[in-house]
Amino acid sequence: MPVQTKIQREIIAWFWVGLAFLLINGTIGQARVIPSGSMENTLLIGDHLIMSRIGYDAGVPFTNWHVPLWRNPKRQQVIIFKPPFAPDTPDYVKRVIGLPGDTIDIHDGAVWVNSQKLVEKYTSGASEPYELRTPYKVPADCYFVMGDNRGNSYDSRFWGCVPRKDIIGTPVMIYMSLNVSPEAWEPGQIRERFFAYANALLHPGIVRWKRIFRTF
Repeated sequence: MPVQTKIQREIIAWFWVGLAFLLINGTIGQARVIPSGSMENTLLIGDHLIMSRIGYDAGVPFTNWHVPLWRNPKRQQVIIFKPPFAPDTPDYVKRVIGLPGDTIDIHDGAVWVNSQKLVEKYTSGASEPYELRTPYKVPADCYFVMGDNRGNSYDSRFWGCVPRKDIIGTPVMIYMSLNVSPEAWEPGQIRERFFAYANALLHPGIVRWKRIFRTF
């Protein structure tokens, strides 16, 4: 086995061990994995993220208890939040489009904020309003979010805005990215996820090396 391959495997293994102790259910940062294609091509299925909670949210490790802090997201920033329609389900990752008080309109394949067309170089596909009645005014202390993959994202166009209290952080860096079956990242698929990680150690080719350490 080439020395370079051994080194890569050691780095991956120890990096995961460190993250497990330092980030999972931590009060400052946490680890997240992308289970769907709603944020493509900004985030791919199998991207593993380090999330920063600093200034956004304070939580108690291994509990669901948390308190919003002083920072508020900016327009076009990617955020992580508890879905307001199902708070007990896994966190969502979307991009902030509308701030409190903004008026959102969607037509001609684009998003308009306060009558100004929003420049979005990160999107995939045309923007459609779907179930959203436009123009839509974002309520106070609430944020309008959308996925970058506009034709495959369950977002504010369907279920409304995200209350500030449900926002828990923002992604900082991709620390791992695996090109495996999307089923491995679905909730409760512990066995499939274990085999995905084991397969990455045995077959480093499934690791998207160019995405590792990409920052936001």
